[in-house]
Amino acid sequence: MNNIVSLRGFKGLLSLVFVGGMSALAFPPTYFIPILFFTFPILLLRLQAVTSWKAAFAQGYWFGFGLHTVGLVWLVNAILIRAQDFWWLVPIVSPLCAVLLAFWTGLATLIYYSISPLKWFRLFVFAGIWTICDMSRAILLPPTWWNPVLTGFPWNPLGSCWEFPGRVGDYFIQLAAFIGVDGLTFLTVLLVLLPLYGRKGMILLLGGIGCWLFIGYLRLAPAPPAQKDTPIVALIQGNIAEDDKINNTDSRCIFDNYLALTRQGVHDALVLQREQIIPSRPILFAWPESAFPGNVEIEVIARSMIMQSGKGAAFGIIGAITYDEKQHLYNSSVVLDPDNGAIIASYNKAKLVPFGESQPWYIPFHIVPGSTLTPGKGVDTLHLPGISAFGPLICYEVIFSGQVIDIHDKPKWLLNLTNDAWYGDSAGPRQHLAAVRLRAVEEGIPIVRVANTGISAVFDPYGREMARIGWDVRAAKAVALPGALPVTLFAVGGRWIPFGLSCLFILIGILHRKKRHNIDSKYVLN
Repeated sequence: MNNIVSLRGFKGLLSLVFVGGMSALAFPPTYFIPILFFTFPILLLRLQAVTSWKAAFAQGYWFGFGLHTVGLVWLVNAILIRAQDFWWLVPIVSPLCAVLLAFWTGLATLIYYSISPLKWFRLFVFAGIWTICDMSRAILLPPTWWNPVLTGFPWNPLGSCWEFPGRVGDYFIQLAAFIGVDGLTFLTVLLVLLPLYGRKGMILLLGGIGCWLFIGYLRLAPAPPAQKDTPIVALIQGNIAEDDKINNTDSRCIFDNYLALTRQGVHDALVLQREQIIPSRPILFAWPESAFPGNVEIEVIARSMIMQSGKGAAFGIIGAITYDEKQHLYNSSVVLDPDNGAIIASYNKAKLVPFGESQPWYIPFHIVPGSTLTPGKGVDTLHLPGISAFGPLICYEVIFSGQVIDIHDKPKWLLNLTNDAWYGDSAGPRQHLAAVRLRAVEEGIPIVRVANTGISAVFDPYGREMARIGWDVRAAKAVALPGALPVTLFAVGGRWIPFGLSCLFILIGILHRKKRHNIDSKYVLN
């Protein structure tokens, strides 16, 4: 470690890229958290040795460049789908994203250098600054500052590294119900720096992790019972290759595939319905994002066929591309009436994927096939007769902590339709799934995820997995949802909670530094 800390010049910056890249091993699906106890202390120790604001910014920038380059390396799979057009982007797609995202880690180290806190307080100050800057990724992407096309990109917050599978992971993520995933980021940075203080730091580290686990253990309980309007949901995973979707090679075959799976899924749901304590719980079925191979608004017969296949379901929810009267395109989820397949409700995706669904003015080419989409109005809650209110989300929208529900009309569960086929059997779909699980804990409500090629899953309001359809599987699965928890602290306070927590410790560090400076000045004068 000392050798890396002492490196200067080009070798020093190159080492920071390497160290930052190694930090990405802590993200899902590897969850190698111990690496952070090596990489973050190196960053802080190097930062302590710099003598200019430019050098301070560079330390964080190149660390963040490595972190996001490796963390987003799975993006290359999306380019490979159109390799004949964008082959030259294959080796540079994740570094190009990292060039923008690293601004925030550079800003964090620059602010920390400007404050220069003392002794123990430097850990709290650094953790607070890192957290606030990381949270800022959800707002905009530099260096454009403000462009309404960009929605931010809060992918892979450091706190998501605790979302590993199994019971222990369930314990660790329970704190998200109080402080959100950004609060977990604050605790992560704080904990991995404690060993810098030797034996005392290790004692605090072990005590902190023990308390964290104990809180999670105390919070976990059986999921709340379902109500008479809590639905049984049939997840329909068509497993359609992205090339087939793009080229629309055989739309009839794709449609028939979904009809067959719908029949199977609703049949299983009807069997499950008879086994429930509450009789005649309503049934829904859901197709993934943009699953319908055509214009769902004009295909009256096709919609009727869908509901005939799903006979017994109260409603069907279909991912589709829709149009308005001005021919604007929307990425939508539409609700079909059980009698005739009429569209009785819809939701349009509001947060569009930068450089894919939305196109910044300064990028002269469109990487992902299709026309630029129009954003919807924002999060919504749908109320259907006989069904508990639910919040629809489409794909990427679920990664925005604290921004997934209408706080004035809180739903009882969330439905996330997505298509991760772009990213292949890589870390991308697993990292996306981790965000889904954390949203369930933060909001205290069940969440259903239906993906085209996987991974489809259902999580209870504690973030425990209830069902899963794996990657590259054609299947349908019926799941009886549990009830929702009482409103969580995070659901009330949202991202203001981790923001306030971070600001509090930054302020304490600044005040301690000022007080220490005054004491030292008085001593010199005497």
